[in-house]
Amino acid sequence: MDLDLLRTFLAVHRAGSLTGAAPSLGLSQPTVTAQVRALEVELGQQLFVRRARGVTPTSAADELAARIAPHVDALAAVAVGDDPFAAPVHLAGPAELTTVRVLPALAGLVASGLKLRVTFGLADDLLAGLSQRRFDLVVSTIRPRGRGLTATPLTDEEFVLVGQRGFDGDPRTAPLVAYAEDLPIIRRYWRSVLGVRPPAGPSVVVPDLRGVLTCVLAGFGVSVLPRYLCAAELASGDLVALLDPVEPPINTLFAVTRAEPCRAGPAAVRDALLADAARW
Repeated sequence: MDLDLLRTFLAVHRAGSLTGAAPSLGLSQPTVTAQVRALEVELGQQLFVRRARGVTPTSAADELAARIAPHVDALAAVAVGDDPFAAPVHLAGPAELTTVRVLPALAGLVASGLKLRVTFGLADDLLAGLSQRRFDLVVSTIRPRGRGLTATPLTDEEFVLVGQRGFDGDPRTAPLVAYAEDLPIIRRYWRSVLGVRPPAGPSVVVPDLRGVLTCVLAGFGVSVLPRYLCAAELASGDLVALLDPVEPPINTLFAVTRAEPCRAGPAAVRDALLADAARW
């Protein structure tokens, strides 16, 4: 079996996209597509289902990736020699935290030659991708269960109930701006701080906490946000904290890798995040 085909297959499996895998391979997207098809013909199995955005691996692809990844990675490590940044590091995490905190913490490594490939998503999906070797490191808002993954605590994010500058109503009855229809963050805050469920569903749903922040600043209603995301607006007075609980709700963030020796590149990323997280 052609090693180049396996290397291309593994890159697509990890990237979740033919187009996304091409830059890390130094190939054009049509070449990547042709190589994946050649491997499917050679194996007599479909490896990916083409979607409007990216590809979804079949069970045969997941099994093949699990079998070959350690060996392909080991060969790549031999090929790059002593350069820890010769191979790209595939990093994944929630869009807001990764954008606001994680990526700035890696500026020094990028200046030193680190190549990053970043994926956003929900914790459960990203941890599954880490187990399937699509990623090298995941910044997770939940601790992974079971064996096979190692979680190192990064920091605790604190949640705060916020409203627009000058808000003088009752936050318990104000319109709610939420990340999702089922109010995951707001519901936890209400139960923890107020001891009740939120009285109503959201007025506005934005599946990005940065969008939620924008809506609260615009006066759409109140919401619960991680303090790191709105610290500047709280400091400037554009947002106000509507309650000051003695013990605000917190959530622990983790740097998660596979429970095996970590390559030099991902290890450097993990160590940089651990060093920087004390400021978060």
